[in-house]
Amino acid sequence: MTAPTRCRAHPVSGPEPRGHEDAALITAVRRGRASAYGQLYERHVATAYHLAHQLTRSPADADDLVAEAFAKVWDALRAGKGPHSAFRAYLLTTLRHTAYDKTRKNRRIDLAEDMTELGRLAAGALTVPFSDPTVAGLERTLAAKAFARLPERWQAVLWHTEVKQQSPAEVAPLLGLTANGVSALGYRAREGLRQAYLQVHLADTAPARCRATADRLGAWTRGGLAKRERAQVKAHLDHCARCRTRAADLDNVNATFRHAGRHPT
Repeated sequence: MTAPTRCRAHPVSGPEPRGHEDAALITAVRRGRASAYGQLYERHVATAYHLAHQLTRSPADADDLVAEAFAKVWDALRAGKGPHSAFRAYLLTTLRHTAYDKTRKNRRIDLAEDMTELGRLAAGALTVPFSDPTVAGLERTLAAKAFARLPERWQAVLWHTEVKQQSPAEVAPLLGLTANGVSALGYRAREGLRQAYLQVHLADTAPARCRATADRLGAWTRGGLAKRERAQVKAHLDHCARCRTRAADLDNVNATFRHAGRHPT
């Protein structure tokens, strides 16, 4: 038995269907009723296409991406896996994973283009002023590394809001959030990117006794550690000149955010 398919269409994304109705349909699918999956398809295909068109370069690619995402979710449900109620969120996550896998596999976005886009992301989210072209290239590479360290959901909200310059209201249905939720997520993601950006400036050569502190210096510099972690890092810095030097270096990098007009929170 195969997952339901549909010819190309240009639907408009609608509101989130009621979760308890999705849960009942998901249960029916797991019990072998294929028609229930057809209903889930009809409920969520508009939102899936909306996201697919953001992640692909042609209507044909969007069709393929939507079909593959629905097929993967179908296979998961039939295997007793997948969501129990939040079908839309699970579907969109599957769709994004599929799109990213295709991008990596097919090399549709080459490294230079990737760095250009992430350089724009750095300019918007990090606001680090570049003047020397060599330094600018290095900083874009570091920004890309920092971006790659972020959770997928943070990557998604930054990509849509900072690179594609979409409004929170436009991004909300793609992430299953309200517009205010997108704004809050974007705020956390930008701060996370700044912390990761500082962290990648450190060479990965700290001795074992310094590793726990070195791994938290980015967050330490941005004031992002919990009280207990701050105390642990401070205690280590009080007795380790090497890590104090690292912390001072990161503080200098962090100062570029302030000079550019963005202040640590």
